[in-house]
Amino acid sequence: MNKDKLFEVLAEPNRRRMLDYLRFRERTVGELVALSSLSQPGVSKHLRILREANLVSVRKEAQNHLYRLNAEPLQEIADWFEPYRQFWSSKLDDLENALDEERE
Repeated sequence: MNKDKLFEVLAEPNRRRMLDYLRFRERTVGELVALSSLSQPGVSKHLRILREANLVSVRKEAQNHLYRLNAEPLQEIADWFEPYRQFWSSKLDDLENALDEERE
């Protein structure tokens, strides 16, 4: 998937939240519905889009479909952001120095 399409998929807040929920363990659609404010069809729609973007994968266990994060496509975005990291890293260093001075 190209980077622009990946950004488009990740631009939707509910999809980013679902990826957050999947960071630590696999989850069923029912668990994702319980964690979100979305209906089951809404969660399923977002999971389909995430699956098409290769950001999640699914496996069937008995009657459950278990979704898990596939973080590999996110590396492309991390690589794209890398040259820009200097812009916010220096700002965070400045903030840390200002807070240190304020504490003293």
